[in-house]
Amino acid sequence: MALSNGLRLVRTSFSHEKSISWFPGHMMAGLREMRDQMRTVDLVVETRDARIPLSSINKQFEQIIKGKRRVVVYNKADLAPSAIQAAVRQEMDKRGQHVLFTDTSINQSVRQILTVARDMAKSDPIRYPQLVIMVIGMPNVGKSSLINALRRTGLNRGKAANTGAKPGVTRSLSSKIRVLESPPVYLVDTPGVMIPFIPDPIAAIKVALTGGIKDNIADENVLADYLLFRLNRFAGLDYCSILGIERPTDDINDFLQQLGTRIGALRQGGELDTDKAVQFFLRAFRRGRFGQLCLDDLDERSVEEFFQRSLENAPLSKNQSQKAKRAAQRQRSLERARKRKLL
Repeated sequence: MALSNGLRLVRTSFSHEKSISWFPGHMMAGLREMRDQMRTVDLVVETRDARIPLSSINKQFEQIIKGKRRVVVYNKADLAPSAIQAAVRQEMDKRGQHVLFTDTSINQSVRQILTVARDMAKSDPIRYPQLVIMVIGMPNVGKSSLINALRRTGLNRGKAANTGAKPGVTRSLSSKIRVLESPPVYLVDTPGVMIPFIPDPIAAIKVALTGGIKDNIADENVLADYLLFRLNRFAGLDYCSILGIERPTDDINDFLQQLGTRIGALRQGGELDTDKAVQFFLRAFRRGRFGQLCLDDLDERSVEEFFQRSLENAPLSKNQSQKAKRAAQRQRSLERARKRKLL
């Protein structure tokens, strides 16, 4: 495969064997709270990231929301190609999932959710004297931003949920937040919950790239290398012009050398600071500088393989459960050590 300037790509696939585990204690507590409060919930809004429409699915939610009406909201749709929407809808329809795409900066986009809630409440006012929606999703898919946008759109009021670019801002279930007066509709925000153990290392990289796993837990150099691999495979994407570097490359070291020199990422003594170059590269992607991109493959075969591998065998095996438990214990120990300034 060659780029438009004649560069021949060395890599036709990306291999990485080590997955990323991040399941701190507040996520386990959040799952328990979701289960406990689910009986008081009328509608579940499961929020996913449109840039990774498959990798942002958390199979644990299937067990929690059984029997509840659900709307799947692919948020950050402004950062993903609109061309993927038909394919995603088709695949999710096959699995009985009603899909909406949202951009929280556009009221009309967010109003789709309010319309579903309003119609549901009006369909049976006796059953729904007030409609309660629980918003769930993986970390950093934009749940809190979505709640603030719903409140802004429904009531013309300001923020009700804290937001941030890093995962883990919401750490517990919120109290009810009103988003419509008539009929009365309330939302409950929840902490972002990661899959205890992501068996596919590439899926874990995608989640980390889009901000779902803290950068100090993921290997940022691996994230940058995978991002370079994907950018080289997007036809017509001239990342050299966007970043102001001299030439495209399939070598992450060459790429970081060029980018670090371009942005002046230097340590004392003039040595190149590749860490700063990596962080600059990842921020550029997360802020949408490379345009609308989707990191998941959405051809029919890839989608079928994903669901067979990740969802249809939703309960974790004993070995996976033990791995997840150990990963959670390691994470709690690391966080305690950091607080004590031992690391």
